[in-house]
Amino acid sequence: MLSNSPTHKPSKVPTYSINCNGRLVQLDTPKIMGILNLTPDSFSDGGKFNTEKAALEHAEKLLKEGAEILDIGPQSTRPNAEFLSAEEEISRIGNIISLIKKEFPEALISLDTFYAATVKFGFNEGIDLINDISGGQYDAEMFDAAAETKLPYILMHVNPSYDTMHDKIRFEDITVEVNRYFSQKTKELLEKGVNDIILDPGFGFGKTVEDQMKMIHEVDYLGFGRFPLLIGISRKSFIYKPLGKSPLDINEETQKLHRKVLEQGAKILRVHDVAQAKETLIDFLRKK
Repeated sequence: MLSNSPTHKPSKVPTYSINCNGRLVQLDTPKIMGILNLTPDSFSDGGKFNTEKAALEHAEKLLKEGAEILDIGPQSTRPNAEFLSAEEEISRIGNIISLIKKEFPEALISLDTFYAATVKFGFNEGIDLINDISGGQYDAEMFDAAAETKLPYILMHVNPSYDTMHDKIRFEDITVEVNRYFSQKTKELLEKGVNDIILDPGFGFGKTVEDQMKMIHEVDYLGFGRFPLLIGISRKSFIYKPLGKSPLDINEETQKLHRKVLEQGAKILRVHDVAQAKETLIDFLRKK
């Protein structure tokens, strides 16, 4: 029986599996999720992979370096990014999902969107997971789309509207706040029949540097141990800004934090730099 306390720590390491379009994926061994942005305006790789040829080449590189999941993002969610409609997202995706599926059938594909219509399009193209940064708050139909497709749903903690997504909020206790949010949202998802849920505490979205470092140290308190955790800290400003560095110059610091969250039970690392994250994962598993 799980405690009702928002900071209850699980007494033992749970095992997880998710059903990805009929394929049972075990998460006992953590997975690397490689980021494939189709955007011209993402903060560190905008415009690099937004053609079919470039996207396929980068997908191949990510998979060869050790990614098991490719997270395809048609819309940047960095501060002051261009806002796209679902129709514009779908147009930007084009045939890329189906082409990657055809070329790399073993790859799991996650679609990074907060639109139900984009999810339904992606489902027909062959996606395996939904990665919704909005927690269903930016499109009222999102939870229904997740239930309809029966795909695993990545639930992220974020501010309640697109316009306030990056507004810094000072929480009395960030861990308690994130757990309260997870408790409410997972209840809604389960009631709709969404059973495969992955939790993302939302690094980089409306949280102070101090709160994000607190979350790093309290990963094993997040989510009550009921669902697997995804951690996305790659090239995030809470790491590089205090150091006076650029997003591309913090690999050593990022891998130390990756190691720390793996030690606390993180099951998916969402990263730009797959090869380095894979080295960290292999070293963690060797010394486990």
